Amino acid sequence: MGGYEAEQLRCVRQHVEDDNMGELAVALVRIGALNNTWHGDGATMLELVRALPQDSRLRLANAWVARHRSGSDSERIRGIVLTLVGIVGRDLPDDLLSTERLRKLEDYSRVSSVYAAHELQGLAEAELAAGRELSGHVVAVIRRTLMTVYYGKQNLGELAARLTEPVLNPGEAWADQALGELADLDGPWRALLEHALTATAARPSAAWERTGRELIAAIGAEAVRTTVLPWLALAGRPRTLELVRGRHEADINQACDPYNANALRGLAWLLALLPPHPETARALGALTGTMLRKVPGVGPRSPKIANASVTALARIEGEAALAELARLATRVTYKGTVKLIDAALETRAAALGLSRDEIEELAVPAYVLTGVGHAVHRLGESTAELTVTGSRTRLTWLNAAGKRLVAPPAAVKRDHPDELKELKAAAKDIDKMLSAQTERLDRQFLARRTWTYKAWRERCLDHPLVGTLARRLLWTVDGTACGFADGELRGPTDDPVSDGSAVTLWHPVGREAGEVVAWRDWLERHGITQPFKQAHREVYPLTDAERTTGTYSNRFAGHILRQHQFHSLAAVRGWTNKLRLCVDDSYTPAYRELPQWGLRAEYWIEGEGEGWGPEETTESGSYLRLRTDQVRFYPIDAPHNHAHAGGGPYEMWLRDGQDRVEALPLTDIPDLVLSEVLRDVDLFVGVASIGNDPTWQDGGPGGRFREYWTSYGFGELNQSAETRRDLLTRLVPRLAIADRCVMDGRFLHVRGDLHTYKIHLGSGNILRTPNDQYVCIVPKAGGGPDTGYLPFEGDGLLSVILSKAMMLARDAEITDPTIVSQL
Repeated sequence: MGGYEAEQLRCVRQHVEDDNMGELAVALVRIGALNNTWHGDGATMLELVRALPQDSRLRLANAWVARHRSGSDSERIRGIVLTLVGIVGRDLPDDLLSTERLRKLEDYSRVSSVYAAHELQGLAEAELAAGRELSGHVVAVIRRTLMTVYYGKQNLGELAARLTEPVLNPGEAWADQALGELADLDGPWRALLEHALTATAARPSAAWERTGRELIAAIGAEAVRTTVLPWLALAGRPRTLELVRGRHEADINQACDPYNANALRGLAWLLALLPPHPETARALGALTGTMLRKVPGVGPRSPKIANASVTALARIEGEAALAELARLATRVTYKGTVKLIDAALETRAAALGLSRDEIEELAVPAYVLTGVGHAVHRLGESTAELTVTGSRTRLTWLNAAGKRLVAPPAAVKRDHPDELKELKAAAKDIDKMLSAQTERLDRQFLARRTWTYKAWRERCLDHPLVGTLARRLLWTVDGTACGFADGELRGPTDDPVSDGSAVTLWHPVGREAGEVVAWRDWLERHGITQPFKQAHREVYPLTDAERTTGTYSNRFAGHILRQHQFHSLAAVRGWTNKLRLCVDDSYTPAYRELPQWGLRAEYWIEGEGEGWGPEETTESGSYLRLRTDQVRFYPIDAPHNHAHAGGGPYEMWLRDGQDRVEALPLTDIPDLVLSEVLRDVDLFVGVASIGNDPTWQDGGPGGRFREYWTSYGFGELNQSAETRRDLLTRLVPRLAIADRCVMDGRFLHVRGDLHTYKIHLGSGNILRTPNDQYVCIVPKAGGGPDTGYLPFEGDGLLSVILSKAMMLARDAEITDPTIVSQL
């Protein structure tokens, strides 16, 4: 016992022995204010006053009541007084300060958890002693506090164990729905939810599953599925009771209630014990995505629930669950969940004697499609047509008379509700899977994937869903380049291409310029929009500067990137990266492992900022911006480099007798690998640079980025912008505003009725006459006017530039006041 605490305890004991309740009342308030919470010796002090005779406690409580009602103390001191009254006055004849206590408990019910657990417990115990039940939201904060508090855990735990109602914490949409339905459900349902709440381990035990099966059998598997799935669909919705957020607290209203999180994990495990059903797999896949969505200051909403959903999917047999795992494999970037998905897919692949690539391809279902990108389903006298166009699915209807309708006829809603529900769900599933399969196919260049011709036809070209993507890509069949048009494979001059034995994706690296141009012409001639850049894909050959530096590229050094946007892009493209915190710590570079090539690519980055603050860091302390440096390549098993979060040289960390490994000469890196890695880095810069943000004209904090913003926003074009310029040179003459547009170097010049404008092809930033005055136009979400045919998807800036050009060509018709004021 320290001297200070010992003196406090000695003082309390003395006042108790002297029966000096007035001095004791003052002393305990002072001690509570100094110590902030009652633990250790503080708990001993409270035990002393609880053991006082009733008349002594009454005098003590009345002293505090008088002080509380005087109103002379701060709100914090009044809270301490109120708590002390509750602690000592539980069995007193008068229910002292009950109104004030209820008000304080109401305040507590609107926070995530309470640091001073003894205070919360004291108020709650006093309320129970008065014969009143605690509200569900007060019970909720007690449970949440128990999961986070350090001091007073045992006593608070004893209280929480007595609070069995409500079975879930209210305040979340899914829990409120479950609690509302529970009143009308039979007895086993409560036992099922209570069992779900015991899912506190990473995986269910055999005993846990055995109890779960018994409860499911008592209710009925179908009843469990149809009742639980709608609950899961509400998980992640905004809280129904918004909690008060502390000044330095993360966005708790977007996070999961930690008590209810165990229940959601348990429900996911229970779904794996039911007979396989497409809706179950769909719900678990959606829950995984919802729980991995980032919450500011928190990170993923609840990885443990996401992991439970993946664990459940891995246990469910059938095509639907496997399809969800394959889709998640292309979308999920959170490491712990990625490992679970990979393990599940590897296990399935091994069981079937297939490779990981093959299992992912076979996992893609046709859903309701009966042909490539098309389906026709007859429902009574009406016909539903489902068509995949580009990256979207469209569901249209024909009535008995053959008239085309936008919405399903009333007879279909009435007589075929289940089939209608499945069609709508399939359309949404197809949209999500199209995005996932686009990512998967785009990664096949570096995966060095080769298909047998037969497998390629079945799994790619003629697959009802994947075929909508594969038929818009270019391939090589036994080395002969081809694309799909007019029902068959054709070369660039439209000559038919015969069947073969081996198929790979076509890549422009190593191709003659004439061949690349021929394929671009072919795509335009057939009106094919590729799902990602292929014929127009940027190629990054070594520069003279890179031959001089030898082992590193400075091509993308010296940029200022928005850290969180870069972090998300890197994850999607298969790079490993950690958010840089403004702390004394070291980090590896962002890196991408290329196991098929035995290589690891590194992009050296560092936190950019001048210390902790709202203009430099998030509330959780991560830098808002990064500064970029070199790109290097190492053998995949080489030790990792590290550098301080805020900058400084990278050094290789050597452990267990490891030897230093030098960076590989860029001339030794295969052309395809070098090009694809530098293309990734170009994407990171092109998307995440502050230079392409039209609102950064002032240069950011202190104006220190003004020079960079200007040089990037109006400077020389990078490779992706060069590709954009080449394409615009072909597209602009076909636009309705072609007579008002001129391509000139780095800019698209647009002549309006009021001014002439220059749109930078690398950033989309705008200058207008006279004197190159800057015009700030922030693109609206959802895009602008129809820009006509584009040969590939995915270049959002290209669409922005075309939309701005079409707007500015008619500048006299602009009505947006923020734009008009600049013209």
